[in-house]
Amino acid sequence: MATLLYRLGRFSFRRRGRIAAVWLLLLTLLGVGAATLMGPTSDKFSMPGTESQRALDDLDRQFPQAGGATGTIVVAAPEGEELDPAAVAPLVKEASETDGVTAAMDPFQTGSVSQDGRYALIQVQFDKPADEVTDKQKSAYEAVGADAEGLRVEHGGEVMGGEVEVGSTEALGVLVAAVVLVITFGSLVAAGMTLLNALIGVAVGMAGLFSLTGVIELTSTAPILALMLGLAVGIDYSLFITSRYRQYLAEGLQPEEAAGRATGTAGSAVVFAGATVVIALAGLSVVGIPFLSVMGLAAAGTVAVAVLVALTLLPAFLSFAGKKILPRKQRHPDGHTAEDGTAAEGFGFTWGRLVTKLRIPLLVVGILGLGALTLPAQDMRIALPDAGTAAEGSPAREAYDLTSEGFGEGFNGRLVAVVNGEDAQSTGAAAEKATALIKDTDGILTVAPPQLNEQGTTALLAIIPEAGPTAAATEDAVHDIRDRVADIEGADIALTGATALGIDVSEKLADALPVYLLLVVGLSILLLMLVFRSVLVPLKAALGFLLTVGATFGITVAIFQEGHLAGLVGVDTPGPLVSFLPILLIGILFGLAMDYEVFLVSRMREDFVHGADPQAAMVSGMGHNARVVTAAALIMTSVFGGFVLMDDPIIKSIGFALAVGVVIDAFVVRMALVPAVMSLLGRAAWWLPKPVDKALPDLDIEGEKLNRQLTEETRNETPVSV
Repeated sequence: MATLLYRLGRFSFRRRGRIAAVWLLLLTLLGVGAATLMGPTSDKFSMPGTESQRALDDLDRQFPQAGGATGTIVVAAPEGEELDPAAVAPLVKEASETDGVTAAMDPFQTGSVSQDGRYALIQVQFDKPADEVTDKQKSAYEAVGADAEGLRVEHGGEVMGGEVEVGSTEALGVLVAAVVLVITFGSLVAAGMTLLNALIGVAVGMAGLFSLTGVIELTSTAPILALMLGLAVGIDYSLFITSRYRQYLAEGLQPEEAAGRATGTAGSAVVFAGATVVIALAGLSVVGIPFLSVMGLAAAGTVAVAVLVALTLLPAFLSFAGKKILPRKQRHPDGHTAEDGTAAEGFGFTWGRLVTKLRIPLLVVGILGLGALTLPAQDMRIALPDAGTAAEGSPAREAYDLTSEGFGEGFNGRLVAVVNGEDAQSTGAAAEKATALIKDTDGILTVAPPQLNEQGTTALLAIIPEAGPTAAATEDAVHDIRDRVADIEGADIALTGATALGIDVSEKLADALPVYLLLVVGLSILLLMLVFRSVLVPLKAALGFLLTVGATFGITVAIFQEGHLAGLVGVDTPGPLVSFLPILLIGILFGLAMDYEVFLVSRMREDFVHGADPQAAMVSGMGHNARVVTAAALIMTSVFGGFVLMDDPIIKSIGFALAVGVVIDAFVVRMALVPAVMSLLGRAAWWLPKPVDKALPDLDIEGEKLNRQLTEETRNETPVSV
């Protein structure tokens, strides 16, 4: 692999104009495609095979007029007063005449008025699902009651779901990354070129992704996740190759040769690191949840583009920059460079020697500390987000809070029982039995009279729980209802609604989490065994990854679910974690953890196979790569941290968890525990049974074969053909 990438690097360096032109042309074409083909994203979380999804599918066929999105207009009179039916009637009429609305129910006819007469709920039925309601129709819905005098009118319901917008706050992460690059390289040219290379890769990936939204349904969080990962890994991969290029220049190599070797060695690590991220993200498809599969594949595609850009466009940029990539004081007019400070006896070497002396205390403190941080994770609850966790002041949150104030939280978590019978008589009898059983279920406040389709073969029972949509009591009530109605004969009864669907999604994801974790850990052991040709190094890496994941879950639960220090990250209302966060976090952190493992330990192995003592190899690996890994971790943390500033609770929690996970994995696990274990194991760290050694292919991540080939050709004075 290293030899192939070496040739690719030199080719891109020499053909810099053509390579740059190809990428710019591709960016232009995809940009045009995104502008002309881009379709809307969706907040719909479908779950094939679950009872709630089956009920929704039945509604589309048997009761199409109830299959569209719903809205709820909450009306409140001033404190101490009651609503006048004559004042509410114009709002009902205005809502019913809104484009896309099939019906609006008068609350005084449906009984949707609070006991004190101050609050009322106008139920609105749209003719299309929420993701097909246009922005114009949504705006018209939100404008209902804008002229109502003396009344407070808020608009909520399924139809209020919107796309997540990327704002200026995310640029702060990129700005911090730029500062870290300038400090790391000591050169504006190097920092700017690295950042530009990464941004072009992200632009290509995102343009390609948006070009596909016209034919592929994406959740609104998928592009944000792809942007988040594309930025982070794009900058990091460019950083690693550029750092190795500067090192080779400092050793006296000519720029073209330095670019080839940097692409062959650091580029090999980039390919492996990128492959682990892509495999982990694409592996989300095995869970069998469509929206999660699309999220994983979208992010994986952006990461793959970042790898390709780093291997081809970056060498071309290095050719344009030449030796300007170095600080001025390291450039010599005679064509030679001074020794690069990044490889000098700096803090990395000092830290490596300190770890050797304090390896036992470091291991004890590190493992116990991360174990303590993991403890809150045992109380983790997951759920799909509802309007109760939306940003304070948003329309959906205002409607949620006003509904809770007037009627109780349960009115925000309505359930729907769908009763399907062979004829009207059997359907009616089953609906009557189901109503009686559901009313008698703990945690249920009331059940509305059945609504029948034209044929009378399908009935809808609107159910109001006592607690909110994500409350544990509501989840228990859903299970109890399903158990109670399962034995009713003469009709098929299924429970659905946004609340029931969220519970089904969360349970399926929770069941898949251990399987996926086992898959990821097993994959990490296999891949690292291929790379490092060792048994204990992969086991150590996998255990370190488990410590990272556990501590990250614990901290995220403590803040986002339990509310400790929640105000520091802008969490208005603590609640369960979004249901797909744990499995998504495992997939992403696995890839990033393997990044740092490869970049640190590959140098240790490189020195060891060249004859260095195991302790010296560990110190050398830390000394040469600690600064670059530190910079890479700071960049990733800043990029992910920028998304914590967003109002959307899903993106906020994902950004926070990833930022915390990177900090823990890079600075605690990889920079402290890994070298401590390597020092403790010594030569045993590189043991591999001979039969296994013969069976495994040699990937040559460290570029050992490439170095031997180049050394031999130098002796023979025969250049490598490219």
